[in-house]
Amino acid sequence: MTVAPPHPSIPTEGLRAQVRGRVLAPTDPGYEDARAVFYGGFDHRPAVIVRPTDADDVARVVSFARDGDHVLAVRSGGHSLAGHSAPEGGLVLDLRDLTRLEIDADNRTAWAETGLTAADYTAATAARGLATGFGDTGSVGIGGITLSGGIGFLVRKHGLTIDNLLAAEVVTADGRILQTDETSHPDLFWALRGGGGNFGVATRLRFRLHPIGEVVGGMLILPASPELLVRCMALAEDAPEELSAIVAVMPAPPAPLVPEEHHGRLVLVALLAYAGSAPDAGSTVAGSAASAGAAASGEAAVAPFRALAPPIVDTVRPMRLPDLYRVGGEDLGGDDDDEEYHPTAVAHTMFMDAVDEGAAETIFAYLENADAPMRAAQLRVLGGAMARVPIDATAFAHRASRIMTNVAAFYDTPDERADRQAWVADFGTALRQSDSGAYAGFLADEGEARVRQAYPDPTWERLAAIKAVYDPTNLFRLNQNIPPRVDHE
Repeated sequence: MTVAPPHPSIPTEGLRAQVRGRVLAPTDPGYEDARAVFYGGFDHRPAVIVRPTDADDVARVVSFARDGDHVLAVRSGGHSLAGHSAPEGGLVLDLRDLTRLEIDADNRTAWAETGLTAADYTAATAARGLATGFGDTGSVGIGGITLSGGIGFLVRKHGLTIDNLLAAEVVTADGRILQTDETSHPDLFWALRGGGGNFGVATRLRFRLHPIGEVVGGMLILPASPELLVRCMALAEDAPEELSAIVAVMPAPPAPLVPEEHHGRLVLVALLAYAGSAPDAGSTVAGSAASAGAAASGEAAVAPFRALAPPIVDTVRPMRLPDLYRVGGEDLGGDDDDEEYHPTAVAHTMFMDAVDEGAAETIFAYLENADAPMRAAQLRVLGGAMARVPIDATAFAHRASRIMTNVAAFYDTPDERADRQAWVADFGTALRQSDSGAYAGFLADEGEARVRQAYPDPTWERLAAIKAVYDPTNLFRLNQNIPPRVDHE
């Protein structure tokens, strides 16, 4: 049996002397909280956690890890499904103290440090009537979700998060702090947009902002059947681009909002977000009229969903964009902002071409015959602005994909985890259609073959070549890893 070599000892005091930020060893106050990640099931104990104060600190830590051959992890929001945010015995570069945000409302841009969460950023920009689209979970760090692509409530109206990324400040493996955009280090900028954390530590990101007022959004819970699911998905695909929908089939949780007679029974949960035109800030009267018009358009867009069946729960209403992050979380009895909430689940992510009668019946068959108290099939309709970006414009190459699907099951014990993992894998296989791709941002620790599904061959080869330039020793490997290309003479 081959035994992996131990991690090199990390000289913590030497690291403290080099950085201005906090350096936490296992015996230090605050270490236990700092090592916690969002998902349960991980109990890793890093040798040291560094919370830098700026890009210079980040550069010192990167150089320290490289020179000492230390395993290096980068943590933004700690939502890695693979547990990459806190490796056993490694060095964690924890960005959560990098939270500066500079909003240029006149030019509709913002420079944001990557320790900010999606909720932090969205609340600050929404106060100016502006927004950048991230995902659907407020506690996600903007660094991780951006580098993976960013699929959320505004994906059909304004595209992926990376489609609104204008520039980035990045610390590369050699300790340089690079400013990159379409004209400065354009190869690196291309790779950052979808290639994950393979190419350096993004410390600041410059985003495009879009005018946005109130959105019409919320949650509909409807009775579930294959026929109703097919009709709901058809509505979501035919809806105006201003409307994005996330549709899930799952057992109704025992939440106060859900009538008791539905608890544990399969229901259809539709999270809807209609983002219409923002009011004209130059006129109170015109702005009020525009706001009323946008609300009316939003109500008209969601009306067909309400008409599918008498709703069990209906929270759809005009609201501020930041409030959407709480829809489906607090309302269903969970709260991703709760530091004590650490869900334990296994999942499989994929793309589908369509949810027809056969696919819908497969979804119901698997969910009805599973023993996990909580399991789900989640379906996100794509298209719109995301699909109009050329496939080779960024490292996210799934522009033609129509539906992103995630199947998941929660577990309590290691034995249960193995059973749930087998069920999830079988479920994914049963739903497979012609689109064999995967979204890197939702992959767990699933091996190189699954990472390759996130990047078609031409994209993979280009990324591997760029990796060889900026990280030839694969220092940044705790991610959905793309090894540097090795040219053989």
